[in-house]
Amino acid sequence: MQLTLDGIQNRDLWNKAGIILPSYDVKAAQEKAKKDPLWVHFGIGNIFRVFIGGIADGLMEKGLLDRGLTCVEAYDYEIVDRIYTPFDDLALSVILEPDGARETRVLGSLAEAVRADSGNREQWERLKEIFRAPSLQLVSFTITEKGYALKAAGGEYLGYMLRDIENGPDSPSGAMGILTSMLYERYLAGGTPIALVSMDNCAKNGLLLKSSVQMMAEEWSRKGSVEESFLLWLEDPDKVAFNSTMIDKITPRPSEAIAADLMQLGVECMDPVITEKRSYIAPFTNAERPQYLVIEDRFPNGRPPLEEGFGVYMGDFDTVCKAERMKVTACLNPGHTAVGPLGVVFAREMFADMLRDLPVTLRMAERVIYGEGLPMVDDPGIIPPKAFTDEVFKRFKNVYLGDTNLRLATDASQGLSVRFGETIKAYVKKEGSAERLTAIPLGIAGFFRYMMAVDDWGRPYELAPDPMAEEIHEALKDVRIGEPETYTGQLKPFLSSAPLFGVDLYGAGIGEKIEGMFREMISKPGAAYRTVVKYISE
Repeated sequence: MQLTLDGIQNRDLWNKAGIILPSYDVKAAQEKAKKDPLWVHFGIGNIFRVFIGGIADGLMEKGLLDRGLTCVEAYDYEIVDRIYTPFDDLALSVILEPDGARETRVLGSLAEAVRADSGNREQWERLKEIFRAPSLQLVSFTITEKGYALKAAGGEYLGYMLRDIENGPDSPSGAMGILTSMLYERYLAGGTPIALVSMDNCAKNGLLLKSSVQMMAEEWSRKGSVEESFLLWLEDPDKVAFNSTMIDKITPRPSEAIAADLMQLGVECMDPVITEKRSYIAPFTNAERPQYLVIEDRFPNGRPPLEEGFGVYMGDFDTVCKAERMKVTACLNPGHTAVGPLGVVFAREMFADMLRDLPVTLRMAERVIYGEGLPMVDDPGIIPPKAFTDEVFKRFKNVYLGDTNLRLATDASQGLSVRFGETIKAYVKKEGSAERLTAIPLGIAGFFRYMMAVDDWGRPYELAPDPMAEEIHEALKDVRIGEPETYTGQLKPFLSSAPLFGVDLYGAGIGEKIEGMFREMISKPGAAYRTVVKYISE
């Protein structure tokens, strides 16, 4: 069985393999999207395919959406060349249930994949054509928090941003430059309104997106590359809406075992791919079933009936912020970030297996979330925080999901200010200090212990991609396991960094506590695990 438009015509073979095929006309839906694009998405990796693509597929199955999504990749073009084009833009969704059952489905909701490459004039012109289309209602994003970054920690522009400012709208390379260039194209074509919907896992993501786009446009305006009236168009919410969201669906890297199972069923060419830019992707995506997407409901050019999608909630900005804060700062992500990096230190590959086999890690995650995060959460009204958290721990224990501790450590430094800093600030505001916290400081100490790149017995491992990994690892290069005296305050610049944590941790009353925990973790082989046992068992 081939995952192509021709291949899925043999429905009997797919049905016999237990794989669900689209009931709608996939080719017609693709052609409709190419002619009159409705929904563009930037960042077309795993979570997009299974979550956003899955929502669109569900709407198409219900007859509520008559065309697929336009898929745009602005960073890793290999994804287009190796995962989209050979498979006629089809994808396989593999949903993993806690009892081991699977639901495998062909998604026909991905209509066209475009490389946002200003050096490829054919693709670049196609992207312009898409953004000029009056039919286009929304552009959504899963480009990670790094995709919005234009400045370094010191406040200076990053190198690619400086190049994009200089080159202007004709040949940007960063995601925000590309997007701003396309918005300028839309403005020149008459300025039909549009909604820009960030679906990345960061606080007030719509405002972050707005800030980055406007910063890019202002720099171009100063150079005379765009008209000042373009800035006014961007600032008009009736013309361009920057919508915030809360998104939640645990989506591990593609599983080699699932690839083998699919090929055993007869589906060809399912091998996962690791691109040169270290994207882990495959023709299929494996994920859990639970999902939440809370969307700020501002769409000046109309929208599909998104509320009919599985796990989708529509609300105002305040509702989105409360839901996002509930999930990202307290009820899910802090548990991953507190325990996942430590799992690498403990030489445990799978997150759920670790929670089962090392119960203290489960208790640590529970203490981070139930004990320290949940008390500071406002109820968003649409999802009760306690019920959400109870389901989170059922999801955490899904051993069939195959989520790895190393994946949970990926880009962890970029989330510290949100996943820990917001709760710390809430305690400081309420009590004057966060000094009574234990599990969160332990998780922060564990993050830095992970950055030493040696496990609890001194064996080296490769760090997950993280923009601060090299800097932190270099700072800790002279710290050695079994020699706690080699720690001489190397963490102080990081723990006092408001940009990194959102707050000076010494001013919050926990800087010294974290240093003490870290020193205990390096005191001898096996000490990291014993330190967790000590503090979580108290």
